[in-house]
Parts: sequence; C-alpha cells; structure tokens
Amino acid sequence: MGVKTICRNSIEKVQICRMEYRFAIVGCGRIAEKHAACMTRLGKLVAVCDPNFQKAESLAANHQARAYDSLEAMLAAEPFIDLVSICSPNGLHATHAVTALEHNKHVLCEKPLAISSQDALQMIDTAKRCDKKLLVVKSSRYTPCIRALQAAITSHQLGKIYSFHLNAVWNRPDAYYENSWKGTLSLDGGTLFTQFSHYLDALLWLLGDVQAVHGFRTRASHQSIEVEDSGAIALSMKSGAIGSLHYSVNAFAKNVGISLEIVAEKGTIQLGGAYMNEIVYQQPILLSEDILSAYPASHQASNHEQIFADVINVLEGKENNMADGDVALKTVVLIEKIYQEILL
Repeated sequence: MGVKTICRNSIEKVQICRMEYRFAIVGCGRIAEKHAACMTRLGKLVAVCDPNFQKAESLAANHQARAYDSLEAMLAAEPFIDLVSICSPNGLHATHAVTALEHNKHVLCEKPLAISSQDALQMIDTAKRCDKKLLVVKSSRYTPCIRALQAAITSHQLGKIYSFHLNAVWNRPDAYYENSWKGTLSLDGGTLFTQFSHYLDALLWLLGDVQAVHGFRTRASHQSIEVEDSGAIALSMKSGAIGSLHYSVNAFAKNVGISLEIVAEKGTIQLGGAYMNEIVYQQPILLSEDILSAYPASHQASNHEQIFADVINVLEGKENNMADGDVALKTVVLIEKIYQEILL
C-alpha cells in the first residue's frame, strides 16, 4: 500500500500520514453515499455491492469503484479489502457483518448494530473469534453539546440525576414506506431501531443502563406498516433516575426535532434542535456556547467525517472515541426490552 497525506477531518484540519486503506460497502442506499465520500477522502473505495445492481453501479461510478450484486461475489473478487461498511437494511446487518468478518475484514456497521440481541452477540463473538474490529456508527456521541454534557455528568457537575425526558418527533409520510424494507418487522425491526436509536444510545451514554420500562406503543397513522409509528415509554434507570421517552414519526409536514431535558441536583439542562445538537436551556451555565461555533451545519445530522477519522484511529491503534459492538449492544438490548414488554 502507498503512503498518502490526508486531512483528518474538516473540523480539526490535522495533517497525518498513513497507509492508504482499501474500503468496500454492502448496501447502496442513501446512507452509503456518506460512507463512500469519507472513504474516498481517507483511502480508496475499492468496491460496492447491492442486490439491486443498478444502485451498485451508480455508486461505484461516482467513486471509481467496482460494482457487484452480492457481498459474497465482492469478497471473492476483492481479497485485499481492509474494511467493509454495512449499509444494508437493519435485518441484514448480522448476516453481512458475520460474512465480512469471517473473510478477515474489519467491519463498520451502520446503526442499529442488529435488530435482536442474539444477532448482535453473534456479530460480537465472530469479531472476537476472527480477531477483527467490529465498529458501529453512533453519530450522537460526536455532537459537541452531547459530548460536553456527558463530560459534565461524568465529572459530577450536575450531581445526582433526578429525572429526564427524551422527546423525538419526526415526519415520515406514507411514501417513505412504499416499496421499501422500512416499516417491516424482518428488515426494519421498529421505529426505535430505524429512526431514533442514535438518541437512545446518547441517553444510555449520558445516564447509564435502564432498569425497567412501561408504557404504550401504537400505529396511529401508518396503517400499511408492520411496526409502530409512535410510543410513550416510562423508564427507570439503574442509577435511580426516572424519566420518559415520547417518540413519533407522525409530525405534520416536517420534522419537529429531538430534545432532552435533565433535572439534577446541581442544575437543569435542555438540549434541542433538529438532532439534539443545540443548548436550549441551562441553569447554571455548565456548557459553553463556544463548543458549537466550530461545528459545521452540514455535519449536524450524521457526523460521519468524525466517525471515519476515528475508524482510522482504531485501525492504527490510536486514541479514539469509536463505539464497538459491546457498546452498541446496549441500545439493541434496550429497544428489544421495550418491544418485548410493551406490545403493539
């Protein structure tokens, strides 16, 4: 492999020299383009695959890569791939990740890790057995105000957490689900998996594990789908904090946003905005508004540039904030618990 000088990411503007990594993608839907763009900047996108070969050809043509119609065909023809990004439907993550790991490739999996804890554990066990990295996209962990809040909680600046409320309200019209895997039990798994798992991951990162869940789920508007479109959940945490989760994809015409309020011994804080990326209220002032000043609006939804910078750090044995399979398993377990205990 050749040596290439690259910019680590557009925020830090750090120049580093490293080996050029060879990447591949399985699943050529919308999110795959974000992966492809980062891969092209950080190394070489060698190949992509999708059973819809036209999608694979289109993505490949945009990035001078080769297209395949299956993961098996791609891995057989491309033995020197270093890492495979799993961008396929949720219900296929486990199968695709296990196949790539067993072909001696590192894996970066889009959220959610899987739609069952059994599948997630299989992925984790395979990565350990094959001595390969299983990394997971957890974009909210890179949002500056969430990172700053996590640091404040960890350093006990808020004291004991008493209660919280996570509100997630987006718009997904009927057309979003038409002729798609989205909204199906087998490939989507549920609205918490597909739409809001990043924010549940953030909740667990901030407040720790959940002890018990109670509440309601319903299909209020989208009668053609197999999963819920809204829910109201009461949560008790192992720390003793109590709180609630309200989520919906039934907002009229457009997304409302994501908000999190935390009431604690030494302060009260509310994050909000389109992606829980703004400081709405805090008393006393714990988080500096300066943390948002260098955060481009174009990165607020996904943070993939920062994530891929950390992927490289992991592969090179450097300090990183990357989520692995064990971390991502916690969100799968929580959503599975909600779905098992609160029937639709």
